[in-house]
Amino acid sequence: VQLQASGGGLVQAGGSLRLSCAASESIYNFNHISWYRQAPEKQRELVVKFTSDGVPDYADSVKGRFFFSTDVAKNTVYLQMNRLKPEDTAVYYCNAQQTWGNYWGQGTLVTVSS
Repeated sequence: VQLQASGGGLVQAGGSLRLSCAASESIYNFNHISWYRQAPEKQRELVVKFTSDGVPDYADSVKGRFFFSTDVAKNTVYLQMNRLKPEDTAVYYCNAQQTWGNYWGQGTLVTVSS
């Protein structure tokens, strides 16, 4: 399984970005699909987890600002990030889990300037 993340960049506080994560197979094959992020000198943290029940579970710090979506035909998931804050600056990773494996994308850097 391969995950290709893209869409990061530099944005001013209050702006928006949309991250994409393209999988090499159907997203229906995964038990969970998630976005994580890792800020400099901090541990990787969960941003949103999407499970088979179809309801994204967001971290409190991004609720109401970040939104997870899917395009099944393209085997792609998205993270729409609105009202970005400097503290959202991090490398964002997509993660997909199957019963027999746990897979990570390569990460995409998001930098939010104040």
